[in-house]
Amino acid sequence: MLIHPQFNPVALKLGPLSVHWYGLMYLLAFVQFWWLGRHRILVHPQLSQAGWTLRELDDLLFYGVLGVIIGGRLGQVLFYEPGDYLAHPLEILAVWKGGMSFHGGFLGVLVAMALYARKTGRRWLEITDFIAPLVPLGLAAGRLGNFINGELWGRPADPSLPWAMIFPRVDDLPRHPSQLYQAGLEGVVLFIVLWFYSRRARPCGAVSGFFLIGYGVLRWFAEYFRSPDEGIFGFSYTVSMGQWLSLPMILIGIVFVVGAQRRPV
Repeated sequence: MLIHPQFNPVALKLGPLSVHWYGLMYLLAFVQFWWLGRHRILVHPQLSQAGWTLRELDDLLFYGVLGVIIGGRLGQVLFYEPGDYLAHPLEILAVWKGGMSFHGGFLGVLVAMALYARKTGRRWLEITDFIAPLVPLGLAAGRLGNFINGELWGRPADPSLPWAMIFPRVDDLPRHPSQLYQAGLEGVVLFIVLWFYSRRARPCGAVSGFFLIGYGVLRWFAEYFRSPDEGIFGFSYTVSMGQWLSLPMILIGIVFVVGAQRRPV
């Protein structure tokens, strides 16, 4: 039976400054976003022809970082733990302890990209099509941060499952390491599919729609192995909060893909 290593959440200390693994995972996510974006601009001629530059990539990263951090934290507060944070409002600022909602961060990025679109005159869907393939590996890094922190553990698993894991901070039951499932599905698998899908020129909105459908479906599936969060609807082992929030992503993604088929490439 595997046992969670119970990592020290602090990766290293620099004098009075503590650097947390969770923060390093977010730094890794932003670095890979920049590196993959640079690769796409330099390698794919349709992007350079559309006027994408490395300077624009830097601006997008700045807007995206703000959207992820502000939206992710507010999403965690509003969607999952409103009572706890209302009782301890200063904890809202303690992002280094973990507790970032993907769906909140996703909405934050959409708002940030809308502001960027307004600033530059680019179409909003053109921007989201560009960034969609750059996101999944960052999601994988975030899930690895969850695993290191020993949070968002899985549901009880059959003890005969070779990779069933005990999380001592929770109980002594063997559980699914659902953080790793999500890192693999919403991170690596979604990245591979989107990366190859976006290599060819696609109608505006198609890549964004494909991301929404892919993430929503994979998250819906992964939630069956993850202990459900309480959320604003209370605990639900039938349809979890993560599944409720993924459902509109799937529906909107379908609308985007259908609409994209009516546009020229």
